Amino acid sequence: MTKSIYRKVGIASALMMASVLLSRVIGLFREVVIAYTGGAGASVDAYQVAFVIPEMLNHAVASGFLSVTFIPIFSRYLSQNREEEGWRIFSFILNGFGGLLIILIAGAVVFAPRLVALIAPGLRDPQTVAGAVYMTRIVLPAQFFFFAGGMFMAVQFAKERFFLPALAPLIYNLGIITGGVVLGPKIGMAGFSWGVLAGAFVGNFAIQYWGAMKIGFRYRVAFDFLHPDFKKYVLLTLPLMVGLTMTFSTEFFLKFFGSYLPPGNIASLNYGLRVMLILVGFFGQAVGVATFPFLARLSVEDRMDEMNRLLSTTLRYLSLVIPISALMIVLRNEVVMILFQRGRFDAAATSLTAHVLLFLMIGAFAFSAQTVVVRGYYAVQNTLFPALFGSAAVLLSIPLYIAGMTVMGVGGVALAISLSAILQVALLYVLWNRRSGNPESRRVYIAYGRMMVLGIGLGLSMEWLRRTLFEPAAVASIWANLATCLIMGGLFILAVSVAGYLFRINEITEFASRIISRRRKP
Repeated sequence: MTKSIYRKVGIASALMMASVLLSRVIGLFREVVIAYTGGAGASVDAYQVAFVIPEMLNHAVASGFLSVTFIPIFSRYLSQNREEEGWRIFSFILNGFGGLLIILIAGAVVFAPRLVALIAPGLRDPQTVAGAVYMTRIVLPAQFFFFAGGMFMAVQFAKERFFLPALAPLIYNLGIITGGVVLGPKIGMAGFSWGVLAGAFVGNFAIQYWGAMKIGFRYRVAFDFLHPDFKKYVLLTLPLMVGLTMTFSTEFFLKFFGSYLPPGNIASLNYGLRVMLILVGFFGQAVGVATFPFLARLSVEDRMDEMNRLLSTTLRYLSLVIPISALMIVLRNEVVMILFQRGRFDAAATSLTAHVLLFLMIGAFAFSAQTVVVRGYYAVQNTLFPALFGSAAVLLSIPLYIAGMTVMGVGGVALAISLSAILQVALLYVLWNRRSGNPESRRVYIAYGRMMVLGIGLGLSMEWLRRTLFEPAAVASIWANLATCLIMGGLFILAVSVAGYLFRINEITEFASRIISRRRKP
């Protein structure tokens, strides 16, 4: 692979990492505001349930996959100097699927009470159910802005423009926070729901429309359901519509099984998941989004060896998530207390959320790797295979959720989330290697095996050190817990660096060398 592509991937990854990191930080602040306002109580459960039906509609038109389904089609037109035809198929898809989505949104608004009863059957409190229905109706229209905005972002990605798409999650989260802060004191959690709608319109739709206009966006009111590329898009998207992806199944099962648990358990699961996803977003999501246009380009140019090399190199570096997850498990109580324990979020909520976070962090590396593995399939325009096998893995994980909920309660649901993620990504990657003949896969397996051993060793050592040197988080002040995290973090970086050079773990030494070389540049 040429150095220019690696350089472009690096620049794009850095930009998307910055965006995702800022988005996760702002999103975490959003959760802090929610925790302060509603704690880990029934009103927050209702707010979380309100997102399930909108997410199902989002999934039904594959809004979250527009970048991976439409980019290869649009990129082909660009490579053939047929951009005008690319904009035609853009309009066909936007009009056809956008119109379908509007109809589905209207129907969901009407039948919201019945739908909420289906997706959260364990909810029994009438006030909680009524709140979930009301907020569902507020959030539903935002799904059109996500879909149309996703189309606008996809064409920007195809032209290797990342800045404005990188702003979308930041503005979206700021909108939610603003809605909660301004309206929350008057209407409670519903204020956050109005913030969702406003943030989706501004960040995901209006600004992305402007970005598309800047790169030559041309729209026409036209339909052509028989156009070859419209049919190709439908065939690519259909498996994603009916398939059970990791992200969708996680959010759905969290709320479905959580509805059978005591009030506040859905909220604690959500808080723990958001903390875990900060790590996943910074590594997996940012790298996956930035890498995909280049994977798609290599696939179109039939350079599979280079594509496999890029995919495997990316996955090897993502194995660094494993030891970092071990540190997060050790410091889970301190982290949750620092982030959330204020307002209506009390010590009991901290203990419950930290307990959940322990089990969620076990699967953090799988969530990170999955964002890259599935993009290998999408880059070769194969959405059916990962949809089928991903769905099979999800269905196989249902007994894990039932057993976990029955035996371990909320911790069991969290553990099932992690085990399901590991099962899905392992299955998809093994099958990718068999289908593509990836010669780099052995290095990836070795990297993850070594990181698991390192993570377990470091985790046990750090847990002993924390218990020996520092007082329990439950009795320490926020500043004492912050000092504990900083000191333990410094010791962790030192230990990982020493282990990397001592045992010649390339993923650590190469990563450290790149950071040092960049710091030395003027």
